[in-house]
Amino acid sequence: MKQQKYFIGMDGGGTKTHALICDSDCEILAEHVGGPSNFQIIGLEKASETIYALMQSCCESVDCSIKDISVVACGLTGAGRTGDQERMTEGLKKYAAKKRTTLNRVIVESDARIALEGAFKGGEGIILIAGTGSIAFGKDAKGKVHRVGGWGRILGDEGSGYYLGRSGLTAVTHQLDGRGEQTKLTNMISKKFGLTDQIAIINAVYKNGFDVASIAPLVLDAASKKDRVCLLIVEQAAVMLAEHVKIASKKIIVSSKAKVRSKVKLAFVGGLIANETLLSDLLRRFIASHIPSVEIIKPMASPAYGAVIMAMEKK
Repeated sequence: MKQQKYFIGMDGGGTKTHALICDSDCEILAEHVGGPSNFQIIGLEKASETIYALMQSCCESVDCSIKDISVVACGLTGAGRTGDQERMTEGLKKYAAKKRTTLNRVIVESDARIALEGAFKGGEGIILIAGTGSIAFGKDAKGKVHRVGGWGRILGDEGSGYYLGRSGLTAVTHQLDGRGEQTKLTNMISKKFGLTDQIAIINAVYKNGFDVASIAPLVLDAASKKDRVCLLIVEQAAVMLAEHVKIASKKIIVSSKAKVRSKVKLAFVGGLIANETLLSDLLRRFIASHIPSVEIIKPMASPAYGAVIMAMEKK
């Protein structure tokens, strides 16, 4: 009798890690949720501990052992570069060895990469991610992945939570200087964060590591209340995010070299646009009006399932 093969996919970030175990037909057999696994923040040892514990939980659910797992694929926040992927892979293998276990095959990818696979169940399409940062990933019919954005808060992250927060704070400083329009955001920031004047804002941002992206929800709230300054910021963010989509869709269409083709599928990922917000509403309308080659859909599956798909490809 042929022994069953199992595959585990994980989606790990700064607060939690979602794990799925599937059989060789890609059917989900069990799922578990554990603690954080962002190794850039908590370190290789702690991240490996979380991942290994979830592997054990998955195995217990289907009555198998870790040696029965053909491939474990982990999509992790902070694993966008090859060097970091290799570090985490080795860290997990070393942790398993300490537990007197040998892992058959380990794949570490970025959380964005597995989100792309999950959104279209391994097929063609674009994901637009807008959370603290922003980036678009597109996969064409040939399986080639195209990237737009993702340059970080200093060089990029247009339309992101960081962009909204920075733009909002800038608008507040302009009002306090007397060189900008009045905005509801000034009082909102004062009430929530106690940032009432120039000294308080400068100390918070430049000395105390203030989370600039935490201003984003206030910008969206003020914009929804018809604050002209914040509404302009949100509208500009929508245009910037749409530009990511426009370029990514062009790359896919050119790569496919097809004269007649269906629309390129697009899925939104990240708290700023995956949920119903003023930004996501403006973005949807802008894309519908200006990028007719794109069709917005809901993700077909979770990022963790995308990790399973990547695991299956390596069996």
